[in-house]
Amino acid sequence: MDWLDQLTQFWPQLAAGFDLLAALLATSHALLNKRDVRAATLWIATIWLIPLLGPMLYLALGVNRVRRRALTLGVHGTLQRPSPDNLGEPNPAAAEHLKMLASVVNRLVAQPLVAGNRIRPLVNGDAAFPEMLTAIESAQKSISLASYIFDNDASGKKFADALGRAVQRGVQVRVLIDAAGVRYSWPPVTHRLKHLGVNVARFLPSLAPWRVATINLRNHRKSLIMDGTLAFTGGMNIRHGNVLQDQPKSPVQDLHFRVEGPVVTQLQEAFANDWAFTTSETLDGLIWFPEVRECGGLVARVITDGPDADFEKLRWALLAALTEAQTSIQILTPYFLPDAALVTALNLAALRGVRVEIILPAKSNLPFVHWASRAMWWQVLEHGCQLWLAPPPFDHSKLMIVDGHWVLLGSANWDARSLRLNFELNLECYGREFAQEMAQVIAKKMAGARKVTLAEVDRRPYPARLRDAIARLFSPYL
Repeated sequence: MDWLDQLTQFWPQLAAGFDLLAALLATSHALLNKRDVRAATLWIATIWLIPLLGPMLYLALGVNRVRRRALTLGVHGTLQRPSPDNLGEPNPAAAEHLKMLASVVNRLVAQPLVAGNRIRPLVNGDAAFPEMLTAIESAQKSISLASYIFDNDASGKKFADALGRAVQRGVQVRVLIDAAGVRYSWPPVTHRLKHLGVNVARFLPSLAPWRVATINLRNHRKSLIMDGTLAFTGGMNIRHGNVLQDQPKSPVQDLHFRVEGPVVTQLQEAFANDWAFTTSETLDGLIWFPEVRECGGLVARVITDGPDADFEKLRWALLAALTEAQTSIQILTPYFLPDAALVTALNLAALRGVRVEIILPAKSNLPFVHWASRAMWWQVLEHGCQLWLAPPPFDHSKLMIVDGHWVLLGSANWDARSLRLNFELNLECYGREFAQEMAQVIAKKMAGARKVTLAEVDRRPYPARLRDAIARLFSPYL
């Protein structure tokens, strides 16, 4: 046992050597990859001041990137690609200034603008879930479903059973659930799905030691696609709290969308890439990617965002939209923790005379996030942005409208988690009629909302302001 005695004798030196090597490697990575000097400095201090644990924390929380290759499925050849000169407006002059926004996003993302789409809003699970379940029952060839949360509750069981019946009919079914989101209910719904014969996978399981660098990443995308021709997407998870008519214990307002037209192919492609990354199975062929005909007048495209090749594409699109806005910006989001660049863009828009309205829930489902958000409100209020608080129940809806013509909808929130850490799925839409319909949705929410003033924020008690300021320090990870 001499070797064991020697190992015991020298283990402090070995541990110190390992710590030094890990700290040097982590520091080198932070210096070369962190774009924000303050973030790099903070991480380097953490790495060196907390032996062993510091480098491990950096690996788990500081790297936050995934290398993956998007599949080339060859599905865009049949899609009509409008140029920025054709944005679905009968009077092109009315959307002249948005041509630059379309051109910017053209350079940011691989997906082209496609014409001939129809999108209809579905408010809360009361409207969305019955239509989604009916569509599942009508599917003949394929169903793909991605969700961050898929609870094993009353609503979740309805979806699971409907998917099981589709499998029995011979439909090809694929279900992808985030590995963290699946644990929101117990036992997880994956057990029920597998028992029903549904092909289900978890995105980025985080308990394996080799997954430590992705432990902080989430697939926040939501999509349901039937036969490659009909889709549902937005911000709604599958959980019974969204069905307000049943008076659930924790009610959640939300917004989802029924999507038809060529842009459905882009939604299917986003799911196929996530599925291939997770399972190594390629979804291709006509049952997944049939020819999709035009059925409406909306010009749209998918914007995928995530800590991979799509890193910060949505953030750049938001900055472009804020820069091009001329008359109005309306933002509906459950979590509002924008970075300095977005805050500056919002303020510049307000200073240019653009009406900027930000609608947030008065009571959040995540108090700590609400405290951090409240610590930032003064930064937009002092330059003329308007902030409104919508009454309970908690509103999880996500929507943005610019100049009554451009609409952004989907899964992303206005925070660092959505814009830097999560895999998100959004649609940008050009069309005045659709934008006006979405403006009516926001108007209904604002009808009962309360306007927040800068004076109100400034006169809050000192202990509350201090608590909120401390919470804001953690905003990059909330």
